[in-house]
Amino acid sequence: MIMKGQKINDRYQIIKSIGEGGMANVYLAYDTILDRDVAVKVLRGDLSNDEKFVRRFQREALNSSSLSHPNIVEVYDVGDDNGQYFIVMEYIEGKNLKTLLKKRGKLTVSEVIDIMSQIADGLSVAHDSYIIHRDIKPQNIMILENGLVKITDFGIAMAMNATQLTQTNSVMGSVHYLPPEQASGKGSTLKSDIYSMGILMYELLTGVLPYRGDNAVEIALKHLKEPLPSIREILPDLPQSVENIILKSAAKNPKNRYNDARAMYEDLKTCLDETRLNEPKYEYQYPELDGDNKKFTKQVEEAITVENQDKTKEVSVKKITDSETKKENKLLIILSSIFVGLVVIVAAFVLVLPAILKQKDIVVPNVAGKSVSEVIKELQDLGFEVADEQVEISDDEIAKGAVVKTNPASGSKRTEGTTITIYVSTGDSKHEIEDYKGRNYLEVKGELEAYGIIVYVNKNEVNDPDKYEEDIIMGQDVEAGSKLGARDSITLYIPNITTQYPDFTDGSYTVDDVQKFCDKYGVTLNVTQEVDSTHEEGTIIKQSRAKGFTVMSGTTFTITVAAKPEEPECNPIEEVC
Repeated sequence: MIMKGQKINDRYQIIKSIGEGGMANVYLAYDTILDRDVAVKVLRGDLSNDEKFVRRFQREALNSSSLSHPNIVEVYDVGDDNGQYFIVMEYIEGKNLKTLLKKRGKLTVSEVIDIMSQIADGLSVAHDSYIIHRDIKPQNIMILENGLVKITDFGIAMAMNATQLTQTNSVMGSVHYLPPEQASGKGSTLKSDIYSMGILMYELLTGVLPYRGDNAVEIALKHLKEPLPSIREILPDLPQSVENIILKSAAKNPKNRYNDARAMYEDLKTCLDETRLNEPKYEYQYPELDGDNKKFTKQVEEAITVENQDKTKEVSVKKITDSETKKENKLLIILSSIFVGLVVIVAAFVLVLPAILKQKDIVVPNVAGKSVSEVIKELQDLGFEVADEQVEISDDEIAKGAVVKTNPASGSKRTEGTTITIYVSTGDSKHEIEDYKGRNYLEVKGELEAYGIIVYVNKNEVNDPDKYEEDIIMGQDVEAGSKLGARDSITLYIPNITTQYPDFTDGSYTVDDVQKFCDKYGVTLNVTQEVDSTHEEGTIIKQSRAKGFTVMSGTTFTITVAAKPEEPECNPIEEVC
């Protein structure tokens, strides 16, 4: 149990508990080194004892730390402290969408489009790097007071496939958003996140989940076989363009969904345009229940029935009738006879034929370092066949163009006529690392990843932000001149520069100056006027965020400028104004 005041990793001092879940407990903590509040998520239960899960959790969490986007919670650190595995991330003062839904019931169409657009925009960055979240649900989406949305739990969500979760709350919380391909045991793809987003969008608009049941199995079956309930029966005035996004994202057949989050984001941007409100209803191009889904659904339905006994959900095997038992017994006898016959035939082939057709074994020679033509001649002279195509592989010792090895390997014995594949060296494939300080990290990251090198990016707090440029590399953990190959890793360090609002009311700024500032940092500027006789016309007299407030991309900033008072009309006859 983590106590208030306790230090994690001799660095993160626990302030208070801010959340508990089936997989982890979350604490507000103070980073004693970088002087900031952080959220620390500590794994709990069997997960901490599952070595395979922990390894994957650490790897995926580190990978997700490279994701930099305003709509993704930033991961700062991953580690363990005396067997307590933790992940440190930015602290978000807000509520998750599940809490918001409980308070509001449902959200307006414009609110949902804004929230889903932010989620899709954030996920598009992950999908560009082929990182799949795998657990999109309202509990993992935070929303700040200013409306900014943050996606959480990338590390844990991606590691979930490494273990079998038994915590009831975790399973039940996620199964409501479970893609059919995951329910049927297939792997996740980018389109799996799209399905979960479609279910989430349905829930935000209506306040209810499309598929409900008493237990995880029942809900998973509905995801597999039941069509999506019509949202327009609940919301008759919902624009067809909005329903189309839900239909396309929550399609059971992945072929009918958006290819990735970026495609969904582009559709969300224009769905409320007047020209799209009454567009034709989206029609599925491919059958919704493919063969695998039908087969799996039938197997599950025939194998189990769900019963409620003393509030405990149990799965019981369906009763088998006497007639079915007799049929199965006959079938077993027939299958057993066929099996025995096959065993006899196979035994004859294994034991008798080798003695009849026995051939002389030939040792595959060691050909490393020889030319391809030499090796082909040597192998053919021994009685081997040589594969038409060679395989190219990198090798630090064998010269480019020379043979590295064969398959089957040298020293092994094979019969005459066996086909041998030759592996040819492409030379040293390792890339020499340069001194990257002063270069943009995105440019360097792309360059190194082209060589298969894994690149981590860490943001470091700096004491004097004016000395550094945003996104410009300030250090690296691999020295220049070192060589890295595919799957080796390097960490690039960039400054974590926080931009703050200046005092625009000090008289030295114009409206154009403020507009340029907002354009630079992705802030929407709103200008209002107020009659003020004490200031010159056009002078900035108020601002919605005070000096020192942190600038956040995607927000709105309002300034008020002084307007000249209207002059009273004059009466030319009485010469009175």
